[in-house]
Amino acid sequence: MTFEIHAQGAVHVFDCFSCAIHRMAPICEHCRVQIIGQGVEVEGHWYCGAHCARAEGKAGIVDRV
Repeated sequence: MTFEIHAQGAVHVFDCFSCAIHRMAPICEHCRVQIIGQGVEVEGHWYCGAHCARAEGKAGIVDRV
């Protein structure tokens, strides 16, 4: 059984969630970890958390717990 993900005008077809996560999850622009779950988007850039965003010079970013 397959499923489709429609994102940014493209259609992606997968047969398992792990493949979809591997292909679709954003990458932290500071530490390069794959972001699965909550991430932080600042000015069009993705980070795994506030710590990495601040390390890249983004101010005023806090994690929500």
